[in-house]
Amino acid sequence: MNWRTGTNVNAKQTLLLTCGLLLLPALVLAAGGPVDSGAVLKDFIYRCINFALMVGLLAFFVTRPIRTGLKNRREQIAKELAEANAAKEAAEQRFNDYSVKLAKASEEIGRLGEEIRREGELERERILAAAREQAAKIEQEAEAKAAGLLTRARAELREEASRLAVELAEEMLRKTVTADDQKRLVDEYMQKVGELH
Repeated sequence: MNWRTGTNVNAKQTLLLTCGLLLLPALVLAAGGPVDSGAVLKDFIYRCINFALMVGLLAFFVTRPIRTGLKNRREQIAKELAEANAAKEAAEQRFNDYSVKLAKASEEIGRLGEEIRREGELERERILAAAREQAAKIEQEAEAKAAGLLTRARAELREEASRLAVELAEEMLRKTVTADDQKRLVDEYMQKVGELH
């Protein structure tokens, strides 16, 4: 009996043999002759014994392949169950491994994000400090430049005032130079020079 393909060669042969054996006594009786009651009883007993033997032989020969097939099928199912359990355990192990890796990756991503944020904050502080330093330097340079310009402007104003005073004095002297005028001019000049300082 081949359980995998579903064919039952031994069972078919056994069934044909059984049918032949059961029909054999009917053929013998059909052959005829006078019937005796003792002979009928004897014939009935032989038939019962014959039937019992045939059922026993059938049970012996038919059940063995069935038992063998069932045993093989049971072993195959047990093997497939063991393989399925092994595959299930392997899948659970892979799932647990991937869960651990995913948790570690999430932690790593969080840590990297925090590190990047900290580095960004430090970089921002460095940029702001450099900008403040640059602004202070520019302010100092501007103040120094303004002080230099102011000093130069004062010097130029003094020169201009001196020059104008000399020109004015020359012009006035040319017009009228009296002692009173000279005194007055000197006083005016002193007053203007005092106002400039």
